[in-house]
Amino acid sequence: MIFHASIPANDPKHVAQVLAELWGGFAAPFSPFPDAWMAVAGDDRGSIIEVYPSDQVITPGGAHEDSVSYGAGTFKRPQYSAFHMAIATKLSAGDVIAIGEREGWRAVRCTRGNNFFHVIELWIENSTMLEFLTPEMQAEYLAFATPENFKAIAAA
Repeated sequence: MIFHASIPANDPKHVAQVLAELWGGFAAPFSPFPDAWMAVAGDDRGSIIEVYPSDQVITPGGAHEDSVSYGAGTFKRPQYSAFHMAIATKLSAGDVIAIGEREGWRAVRCTRGNNFFHVIELWIENSTMLEFLTPEMQAEYLAFATPENFKAIAAA
């Protein structure tokens, strides 16, 4: 189970507010970076997405309990990466797509695999892809995402 994750953004406050809207939660400032924000789902798992300024990086820390250090990056982040997350929302597909359109972010309903399940790709700031699953899509995903199905895919 994933409790929290972090993503980079050019406008962390705004991105956190939009993510909180998609979750029905709230956004709030968050350390360790200045101008970092978090979207809080308000669920029973403590789910949050930390949204860091895109010019900040997380690096390994020293050999003691503090395992990470935070600071300004020395490189420009690429527009795209291999990272993505699938996230539950209580909103309808139309509502998620409307939020994407309002923000000017790519939002597209997609089918995964051989019609295994559906998602809405919402490209945060047209850079970071998050898959949002409506309640109906969550049911499809959970019916598909079984250990048996994953073993069969791996064996094929």
